[in-house]
Amino acid sequence: MTPPLKVLEVTNVDFSLRQFLLPLMRAIRARGHEVVGVCAEGGHLDAVRAEGFRVEPLPFARSLSPRAHWRAFWEMVALIRRERPDIVHAHMPISGFIARLAARVAGVPRVAYTCHGYLFNQEGSWLRRAGGFAMEWVGGRLTDVYMNVSREEAGNARRLRIHRGAVAIGNGRDPAQFRPAPATRARLRAALGVAESTIAVVIVSRVVVYKGYIELLEAMREVPAELWVVGDRLPSDRGADLRPHFARFAATGRLRLLGYRNDVADVLAAADIFVLPSHFEGLPMSVIEAMLTGLPVVATDIHGPREQVVPEQTGLLVPTRDAAALAAALRRLTEDPALRARMGAAGLARAREEYDETRIVARTLDLIGL
Repeated sequence: MTPPLKVLEVTNVDFSLRQFLLPLMRAIRARGHEVVGVCAEGGHLDAVRAEGFRVEPLPFARSLSPRAHWRAFWEMVALIRRERPDIVHAHMPISGFIARLAARVAGVPRVAYTCHGYLFNQEGSWLRRAGGFAMEWVGGRLTDVYMNVSREEAGNARRLRIHRGAVAIGNGRDPAQFRPAPATRARLRAALGVAESTIAVVIVSRVVVYKGYIELLEAMREVPAELWVVGDRLPSDRGADLRPHFARFAATGRLRLLGYRNDVADVLAAADIFVLPSHFEGLPMSVIEAMLTGLPVVATDIHGPREQVVPEQTGLLVPTRDAAALAAALRRLTEDPALRARMGAAGLARAREEYDETRIVARTLDLIGL
Protein backbone atom coordinates (compact mmCIF):
# COMPACT_ATOMS: atom_id res chain seq x y z
CA MET A 1 0.00 0.00 0.00
CA THR A 2 1.28 3.47 -0.90
CA PRO A 3 2.23 5.48 2.24
CA PRO A 4 0.35 8.77 2.69
CA LEU A 5 1.67 11.45 0.36
CA LYS A 6 1.10 15.19 0.00
CA VAL A 7 -0.16 16.44 -3.35
CA LEU A 8 -0.50 19.99 -4.66
CA GLU A 9 -3.27 20.29 -7.27
CA VAL A 10 -2.51 23.51 -9.18
CA THR A 11 -4.64 25.42 -11.67
CA ASN A 12 -5.17 28.99 -12.80
CA VAL A 13 -8.48 30.28 -11.36
CA ASP A 14 -11.10 29.34 -8.79
CA PHE A 15 -13.64 28.31 -11.42
CA SER A 16 -11.24 25.73 -12.87
CA LEU A 17 -10.42 24.30 -9.47
CA ARG A 18 -14.05 23.84 -8.53
CA GLN A 19 -15.21 22.50 -11.89
CA PHE A 20 -12.25 20.35 -12.93
CA LEU A 21 -10.03 19.56 -9.93
CA LEU A 22 -12.50 19.03 -7.09
CA PRO A 23 -13.34 15.41 -8.07
CA LEU A 24 -9.60 14.65 -8.15
CA MET A 25 -9.10 16.23 -4.74
CA ARG A 26 -11.96 14.20 -3.28
CA ALA A 27 -10.47 10.99 -4.69
CA ILE A 28 -6.96 11.79 -3.42
CA ARG A 29 -8.36 12.35 0.08
CA ALA A 30 -10.40 9.15 -0.16
CA ARG A 31 -7.19 7.21 -0.90
CA GLY A 32 -5.71 8.49 2.36
CA HIS A 33 -3.42 11.20 1.01
CA GLU A 34 -3.19 14.91 1.82
CA VAL A 35 -4.20 17.29 -0.95
CA VAL A 36 -3.89 21.06 -1.16
CA GLY A 37 -5.45 23.13 -3.93
CA VAL A 38 -3.56 26.06 -5.44
CA CYS A 39 -5.08 28.77 -7.66
CA ALA A 40 -5.99 32.44 -7.78
CA GLU A 41 -8.41 33.48 -5.04
CA GLY A 42 -12.11 33.71 -5.93
CA GLY A 43 -15.67 33.10 -4.82
CA HIS A 44 -15.87 29.59 -6.28
CA LEU A 45 -13.46 28.41 -3.59
CA ASP A 46 -16.05 28.82 -0.84
CA ALA A 47 -17.72 25.56 -1.84
CA VAL A 48 -14.36 23.78 -2.02
CA ARG A 49 -13.29 24.96 1.42
CA ALA A 50 -16.72 24.05 2.79
CA GLU A 51 -15.83 20.42 2.03
CA GLY A 52 -12.79 20.74 4.30
CA PHE A 53 -10.13 21.22 1.62
CA ARG A 54 -7.32 23.69 2.07
CA VAL A 55 -6.76 25.99 -0.89
CA GLU A 56 -3.70 28.23 -1.00
CA PRO A 57 -4.23 31.39 -3.08
CA LEU A 58 -1.56 32.23 -5.64
CA PRO A 59 -1.70 35.18 -8.07
CA PHE A 60 -1.77 33.37 -11.41
CA ALA A 61 -2.64 35.75 -14.25
CA ARG A 62 -4.50 34.79 -17.42
CA SER A 63 -2.46 37.28 -19.44
CA LEU A 64 0.87 37.73 -21.19
CA SER A 65 2.33 39.87 -18.39
CA PRO A 66 5.94 38.75 -17.68
CA ARG A 67 5.92 40.63 -14.38
CA ALA A 68 2.77 38.85 -13.18
CA HIS A 69 4.12 35.44 -14.20
CA TRP A 70 7.49 36.12 -12.56
CA ARG A 71 5.71 36.99 -9.31
CA ALA A 72 3.54 33.87 -9.53
CA PHE A 73 6.61 31.72 -10.17
CA TRP A 74 8.48 32.87 -7.08
CA GLU A 75 5.39 32.64 -4.91
CA MET A 76 4.90 29.09 -6.21
CA VAL A 77 8.51 28.24 -5.34
CA ALA A 78 8.02 29.64 -1.83
CA LEU A 79 4.77 27.71 -1.39
CA ILE A 80 6.38 24.44 -2.47
CA ARG A 81 9.29 24.97 -0.09
CA ARG A 82 6.84 25.53 2.77
CA GLU A 83 4.55 22.63 1.92
CA ARG A 84 7.21 20.13 0.78
CA PRO A 85 4.82 18.07 -1.37
CA ASP A 86 5.65 14.66 -2.78
CA ILE A 87 3.77 15.40 -6.02
CA VAL A 88 2.84 18.57 -7.86
CA HIS A 89 0.02 17.99 -10.35
CA ALA A 90 -0.42 21.02 -12.60
CA HIS A 91 -3.20 22.04 -15.00
CA MET A 92 -3.82 24.67 -17.69
CA PRO A 93 -1.11 26.10 -19.97
CA ILE A 94 0.37 29.08 -18.09
CA SER A 95 -0.27 27.99 -14.50
CA GLY A 96 0.79 24.48 -15.50
CA PHE A 97 4.12 25.70 -16.87
CA ILE A 98 4.84 27.95 -13.89
CA ALA A 99 3.97 25.20 -11.40
CA ARG A 100 6.14 22.60 -13.15
CA LEU A 101 9.12 24.93 -13.41
CA ALA A 102 8.74 25.92 -9.74
CA ALA A 103 8.45 22.26 -8.74
CA ARG A 104 11.74 21.43 -10.48
CA VAL A 105 13.51 24.44 -8.95
CA ALA A 106 12.23 23.45 -5.50
CA GLY A 107 13.15 19.77 -5.92
CA VAL A 108 9.71 18.10 -5.91
CA PRO A 109 10.18 14.33 -6.42
CA ARG A 110 7.34 13.84 -8.91
CA VAL A 111 5.81 16.35 -11.32
CA ALA A 112 2.62 15.62 -13.25
CA TYR A 113 0.71 17.68 -15.80
CA THR A 114 -2.75 17.39 -17.31
CA CYS A 115 -3.12 19.36 -20.55
CA HIS A 116 -6.67 20.63 -21.05
CA GLY A 117 -5.91 22.14 -24.46
CA TYR A 118 -2.93 23.63 -26.27
CA LEU A 119 -2.56 27.37 -26.82
CA PHE A 120 -0.81 26.67 -30.11
CA ASN A 121 -3.96 24.92 -31.39
CA GLN A 122 -6.00 28.05 -30.70
CA GLU A 123 -6.56 30.99 -32.97
CA GLY A 124 -4.11 33.87 -32.74
CA SER A 125 -0.96 35.36 -34.21
CA TRP A 126 1.88 33.09 -35.28
CA LEU A 127 4.00 34.66 -32.53
CA ARG A 128 1.46 33.77 -29.84
CA ARG A 129 1.11 30.25 -31.16
CA ALA A 130 4.89 29.79 -31.44
CA GLY A 131 5.26 31.00 -27.87
CA GLY A 132 2.60 28.55 -26.75
CA PHE A 133 4.40 25.70 -28.46
CA ALA A 134 7.77 26.67 -26.96
CA MET A 135 6.23 26.80 -23.50
CA GLU A 136 4.73 23.32 -23.91
CA TRP A 137 7.96 21.91 -25.36
CA VAL A 138 10.02 23.17 -22.43
CA GLY A 139 7.31 22.19 -19.97
CA GLY A 140 7.31 18.64 -21.29
CA ARG A 141 10.93 18.29 -20.22
CA LEU A 142 9.99 19.27 -16.68
CA THR A 143 7.28 16.61 -16.44
CA ASP A 144 7.40 13.02 -15.20
CA VAL A 145 3.77 12.10 -15.90
CA TYR A 146 2.18 13.83 -18.91
CA MET A 147 -1.55 13.51 -19.53
CA ASN A 148 -3.92 15.00 -22.10
CA VAL A 149 -7.69 15.04 -21.82
CA SER A 150 -7.90 14.70 -25.63
CA ARG A 151 -6.67 11.68 -27.61
CA GLU A 152 -5.92 13.91 -30.58
CA GLU A 153 -3.79 16.27 -28.51
CA ALA A 154 -1.98 13.38 -26.82
CA GLY A 155 -1.06 12.30 -30.33
CA ASN A 156 0.14 15.84 -31.02
CA ALA A 157 2.29 15.75 -27.88
CA ARG A 158 4.03 12.55 -28.97
CA ARG A 159 4.35 13.53 -32.64
CA LEU A 160 5.74 16.97 -31.87
CA ARG A 161 8.01 15.55 -29.16
CA ILE A 162 6.48 17.66 -26.44
CA HIS A 163 6.45 14.49 -24.35
CA ARG A 164 7.00 11.03 -25.79
CA GLY A 165 5.03 9.41 -22.98
CA ALA A 166 1.89 11.54 -23.29
CA VAL A 167 -1.21 9.57 -22.28
CA ALA A 168 -4.82 10.42 -23.13
CA ILE A 169 -6.98 10.13 -20.02
CA GLY A 170 -10.20 11.83 -21.14
CA ASN A 171 -12.62 13.76 -18.96
CA GLY A 172 -15.53 12.53 -16.91
CA ARG A 173 -18.66 13.44 -15.02
CA ASP A 174 -20.82 11.58 -12.51
CA PRO A 175 -23.62 9.62 -14.27
CA ALA A 176 -25.63 9.69 -11.06
CA GLN A 177 -25.72 13.49 -11.18
CA PHE A 178 -26.08 14.02 -14.94
CA ARG A 179 -28.87 11.80 -16.23
CA PRO A 180 -32.28 11.97 -17.89
CA ALA A 181 -34.83 13.05 -15.26
CA PRO A 182 -38.43 13.56 -16.48
CA ALA A 183 -39.67 14.79 -13.10
CA THR A 184 -36.86 17.33 -12.89
CA ARG A 185 -37.63 18.43 -16.44
CA ALA A 186 -41.24 19.10 -15.56
CA ARG A 187 -40.39 20.91 -12.33
CA LEU A 188 -37.76 23.21 -13.83
CA ARG A 189 -39.84 24.03 -16.90
CA ALA A 190 -42.73 24.94 -14.62
CA ALA A 191 -40.41 27.18 -12.57
CA LEU A 192 -39.20 28.91 -15.74
CA GLY A 193 -42.67 29.16 -17.23
CA VAL A 194 -41.71 27.07 -20.29
CA ALA A 195 -44.34 24.87 -21.92
CA GLU A 196 -43.53 21.21 -22.54
CA SER A 197 -44.08 21.79 -26.26
CA THR A 198 -41.38 24.48 -26.43
CA ILE A 199 -38.06 23.22 -27.84
CA ALA A 200 -35.11 24.43 -25.75
CA VAL A 201 -31.57 24.62 -27.15
CA VAL A 202 -29.08 24.97 -24.30
CA ILE A 203 -25.43 26.02 -24.15
CA VAL A 204 -23.32 25.74 -20.99
CA SER A 205 -20.13 27.75 -21.17
CA ARG A 206 -18.34 30.91 -20.24
CA VAL A 207 -19.81 33.82 -22.15
CA VAL A 208 -16.86 34.66 -24.39
CA VAL A 209 -16.49 35.05 -28.15
CA TYR A 210 -14.47 31.89 -28.75
CA LYS A 211 -17.39 29.78 -27.53
CA GLY A 212 -19.14 30.75 -30.77
CA TYR A 213 -21.88 32.98 -29.37
CA ILE A 214 -21.94 35.45 -32.25
CA GLU A 215 -22.67 32.79 -34.86
CA LEU A 216 -24.98 30.92 -32.47
CA LEU A 217 -27.17 33.98 -31.95
CA GLU A 218 -27.26 34.54 -35.71
CA ALA A 219 -28.14 30.88 -36.34
CA MET A 220 -30.91 30.84 -33.74
CA ARG A 221 -32.85 33.45 -35.70
CA GLU A 222 -33.61 30.63 -38.16
CA VAL A 223 -34.41 27.99 -35.52
CA PRO A 224 -37.93 27.62 -34.05
CA ALA A 225 -36.74 27.17 -30.47
CA GLU A 226 -35.69 29.00 -27.32
CA LEU A 227 -32.01 29.49 -26.50
CA TRP A 228 -30.98 28.93 -22.88
CA VAL A 229 -27.55 30.28 -21.94
CA VAL A 230 -26.06 28.80 -18.76
CA GLY A 231 -22.84 30.49 -17.71
CA ASP A 232 -21.25 33.85 -17.22
CA ARG A 233 -18.07 35.76 -17.92
CA LEU A 234 -15.15 35.30 -15.51
CA PRO A 235 -13.47 38.45 -14.17
CA SER A 236 -10.28 37.38 -15.98
CA ASP A 237 -12.01 36.80 -19.35
CA ARG A 238 -11.12 39.16 -22.17
CA GLY A 239 -12.47 39.88 -25.63
CA ALA A 240 -15.43 41.61 -27.21
CA ASP A 241 -18.49 42.55 -25.21
CA LEU A 242 -21.31 40.22 -26.24
CA ARG A 243 -24.13 42.16 -24.62
CA PRO A 244 -25.15 44.00 -27.82
CA HIS A 245 -25.45 40.65 -29.64
CA PHE A 246 -27.60 39.21 -26.85
CA ALA A 247 -29.74 42.35 -26.77
CA ARG A 248 -30.54 42.06 -30.48
CA PHE A 249 -31.57 38.41 -30.20
CA ALA A 250 -33.49 39.03 -26.98
CA ALA A 251 -35.95 41.08 -29.05
CA THR A 252 -37.23 37.77 -30.48
CA GLY A 253 -38.48 36.75 -27.04
CA ARG A 254 -36.64 33.43 -27.34
CA LEU A 255 -33.59 34.03 -25.13
CA ARG A 256 -33.12 33.03 -21.50
CA LEU A 257 -29.87 34.17 -19.87
CA LEU A 258 -29.73 31.84 -16.88
CA GLY A 259 -26.28 32.88 -15.65
CA TYR A 260 -23.96 30.75 -13.54
CA ARG A 261 -25.92 28.00 -11.83
CA ASN A 262 -25.26 25.19 -9.39
CA ASP A 263 -28.11 23.11 -10.87
CA VAL A 264 -26.67 22.62 -14.37
CA ALA A 265 -27.76 18.97 -14.32
CA ASP A 266 -31.37 20.05 -13.79
CA VAL A 267 -31.24 22.63 -16.58
CA LEU A 268 -29.83 20.07 -19.01
CA ALA A 269 -32.55 17.60 -18.02
CA ALA A 270 -35.15 20.25 -18.90
CA ALA A 271 -33.65 21.04 -22.34
CA ASP A 272 -33.97 19.26 -25.70
CA ILE A 273 -30.76 19.96 -27.65
CA PHE A 274 -27.26 20.89 -26.52
CA VAL A 275 -25.07 23.18 -28.61
CA LEU A 276 -21.40 24.20 -28.32
CA PRO A 277 -20.11 26.03 -31.43
CA SER A 278 -16.64 26.78 -29.99
CA HIS A 279 -13.66 27.85 -32.04
CA PHE A 280 -11.34 25.66 -29.95
CA GLU A 281 -11.63 23.27 -27.00
CA GLY A 282 -9.75 20.64 -25.05
CA LEU A 283 -12.34 17.96 -24.25
CA PRO A 284 -15.33 19.95 -23.01
CA MET A 285 -17.02 18.79 -19.84
CA SER A 286 -20.27 20.39 -20.95
CA VAL A 287 -20.57 18.01 -23.90
CA ILE A 288 -20.09 15.06 -21.55
CA GLU A 289 -22.72 16.43 -19.17
CA ALA A 290 -25.17 16.85 -22.04
CA MET A 291 -24.56 13.35 -23.40
CA LEU A 292 -25.04 11.81 -19.94
CA THR A 293 -28.34 13.69 -19.73
CA GLY A 294 -29.47 12.12 -23.00
CA LEU A 295 -29.31 15.23 -25.18
CA PRO A 296 -28.25 15.22 -28.84
CA VAL A 297 -25.21 17.46 -29.31
CA VAL A 298 -24.48 19.99 -32.03
CA ALA A 299 -20.83 21.05 -31.90
CA THR A 300 -18.04 22.30 -34.11
CA ASP A 301 -15.66 19.95 -35.86
CA ILE A 302 -12.59 20.78 -33.75
CA HIS A 303 -10.22 19.10 -31.28
CA GLY A 304 -12.25 17.61 -28.45
CA PRO A 305 -15.86 17.66 -29.67
CA ARG A 306 -15.03 15.57 -32.72
CA GLU A 307 -13.78 12.86 -30.33
CA GLN A 308 -16.97 13.04 -28.32
CA VAL A 309 -19.68 13.41 -30.96
CA VAL A 310 -20.22 10.59 -33.45
CA PRO A 311 -21.80 12.35 -36.45
CA GLU A 312 -25.28 11.13 -37.34
CA GLN A 313 -25.25 8.85 -34.29
CA THR A 314 -24.94 10.98 -31.14
CA GLY A 315 -25.20 14.41 -32.73
CA LEU A 316 -24.01 16.65 -35.53
CA LEU A 317 -20.71 18.43 -36.25
CA VAL A 318 -20.53 21.70 -38.17
CA PRO A 319 -17.65 23.93 -39.35
CA THR A 320 -16.49 26.71 -37.05
CA ARG A 321 -17.88 30.23 -37.56
CA ASP A 322 -20.55 28.93 -39.96
CA ALA A 323 -23.89 30.29 -38.79
CA ALA A 324 -25.78 28.83 -41.76
CA ALA A 325 -24.50 25.28 -41.14
CA LEU A 326 -25.19 25.66 -37.42
CA ALA A 327 -28.74 26.83 -38.12
CA ALA A 328 -29.34 23.90 -40.48
CA ALA A 329 -28.16 21.37 -37.90
CA LEU A 330 -30.26 22.89 -35.13
CA ARG A 331 -33.34 23.13 -37.37
CA ARG A 332 -32.97 19.50 -38.35
CA LEU A 333 -33.03 18.38 -34.71
CA THR A 334 -35.73 20.85 -33.74
CA GLU A 335 -38.06 19.51 -36.42
CA ASP A 336 -37.45 15.79 -35.77
CA PRO A 337 -38.24 14.55 -32.24
CA ALA A 338 -37.50 10.94 -33.20
CA LEU A 339 -34.01 11.92 -34.33
CA ARG A 340 -33.44 13.81 -31.08
CA ALA A 341 -34.49 10.78 -29.07
CA ARG A 342 -32.32 8.37 -31.08
CA MET A 343 -29.21 10.55 -30.94
CA GLY A 344 -29.74 11.35 -27.27
CA ALA A 345 -29.99 7.67 -26.35
CA ALA A 346 -26.87 6.82 -28.35
CA GLY A 347 -24.97 9.69 -26.73
CA LEU A 348 -26.04 8.56 -23.28
CA ALA A 349 -24.75 5.04 -23.89
CA ARG A 350 -21.46 6.36 -25.29
CA ALA A 351 -20.93 8.78 -22.40
CA ARG A 352 -21.56 6.10 -19.78
CA GLU A 353 -18.99 3.90 -21.49
CA GLU A 354 -16.33 6.53 -22.21
CA TYR A 355 -16.74 9.38 -19.71
CA ASP A 356 -17.55 7.97 -16.29
CA GLU A 357 -15.86 10.29 -13.78
CA THR A 358 -14.95 7.51 -11.34
CA ARG A 359 -12.93 5.61 -13.94
CA ILE A 360 -11.22 8.73 -15.32
CA VAL A 361 -10.21 9.96 -11.87
CA ALA A 362 -8.98 6.53 -10.76
CA ARG A 363 -6.79 6.20 -13.84
CA THR A 364 -5.37 9.67 -13.31
CA LEU A 365 -4.43 8.92 -9.72
CA ASP A 366 -2.89 5.59 -10.69
CA LEU A 367 -0.74 7.32 -13.30
CA ILE A 368 0.58 9.97 -10.94
CA GLY A 369 1.43 7.33 -8.35
CA LEU A 370 -1.34 7.49 -5.78
